Amino acid sequence: MGWYIQVPEKKDKAKQLVELHDANIVSQEQAKLAIEDLSKAVIVVCDNGPFEAAGFACDDKEFEAFTQPSDRRPKQFLIMDRDLVKKLSGYDGK
Repeated sequence: MGWYIQVPEKKDKAKQLVELHDANIVSQEQAKLAIEDLSKAVIVVCDNGPFEAAGFACDDKEFEAFTQPSDRRPKQFLIMDRDLVKKLSGYDGK
């Protein structure tokens, strides 16, 4: 897991992604289905207590890493335009 999107504030990252980049908050199930659509990107916002991280789940393997059942941190799932996410995160893969 290494591709993240930065936003101005440390908390409320999902809300910021909606407001700044037209992201859509979805359920974990909807996010998993969206992984297959290469025009879309799945972002997992993970609450780490004092800050949140907005990670790009670029494929099934990354999505599984972000959603391990043993990881009890609160998470929100978002769908965004993949080209925009690649630009914002610096992702250079497929």
